[in-house]
Amino acid sequence: MTQISQMVTHARPDFAALREAGLMPVDMHTHTLHSDAPIRVRDALRKAEDRGFGLAITDHNGVGGVLEARRLGTRAMVVPGIEVSAWDGPHILIYFYDIHDLEDFYENHIRDALSKNPYLATRLMTEEVLERAAGYSCVVSAAHPYGYLLFNKGVQKCIDREYLNPAALSEFDAVEALCGGMGRGQNEKAAALARDRGLGVTGGTDGHLLSDLGNVVTCADAADVGGFLDAVARRETRIVGLEKNTLEKCTTAVGVLPQYLPYLGPSLAVHWHQNLPRLLRIPSRLKTGLKHP
Repeated sequence: MTQISQMVTHARPDFAALREAGLMPVDMHTHTLHSDAPIRVRDALRKAEDRGFGLAITDHNGVGGVLEARRLGTRAMVVPGIEVSAWDGPHILIYFYDIHDLEDFYENHIRDALSKNPYLATRLMTEEVLERAAGYSCVVSAAHPYGYLLFNKGVQKCIDREYLNPAALSEFDAVEALCGGMGRGQNEKAAALARDRGLGVTGGTDGHLLSDLGNVVTCADAADVGGFLDAVARRETRIVGLEKNTLEKCTTAVGVLPQYLPYLGPSLAVHWHQNLPRLLRIPSRLKTGLKHP
């Protein structure tokens, strides 16, 4: 299918070479001003057009970025998507074949479940998000399944810590096998998880700065959104890209901070709620000598 034989290639994407090989490269995890990133949609589209890659605009719990991209129009492939933050922690990437289905999903299932900080956890549990997505023609991927840092933002991390039923992973079509915001070790574990569970793979930058976009791409032999998502579901995609270095991660943190300052109180409340089970388990875990509380 492709000249990229391995699931994940750690290298800077060469878009011309990928396209010459018959592959469509798409950054499958990006954010815009419509959630917590200081990226104008028109700038993201212009970079994608100029460099020759596609974008999945996956704003946190919102669809404004995708809808603006539709209004503006672009030569770049734009995959309609959303990153839903579940109340119990995991981030869930949902990609839609049809933008109207994405709008319907948001209007009927997400909008009224937003918390006081719209970029953090919705009031929906992981199982509820998955059940509601199952009613649509879409592809569901586990974002950064072992992330983020001390927070419970990944599905497998929550399973490993016994906060989430292990059966939940079977409801996913794919795993984000390379996330630009994660470390190499965590991404390698994510790729191994996809292999072990027979799931498809997606990769993206988790881009919050314009300079991020396109540094990690998912590649498929596809000419349109439908064909691309079919390739993810059929486990026919490969990932090319590199993680951010420490300086780049710090720059991202500074860049997104202004978006969160108006929601400081609600943000602290969400993080407290999501990490309380972990804190309560520390004494018993210390007694038994287990490594992760």
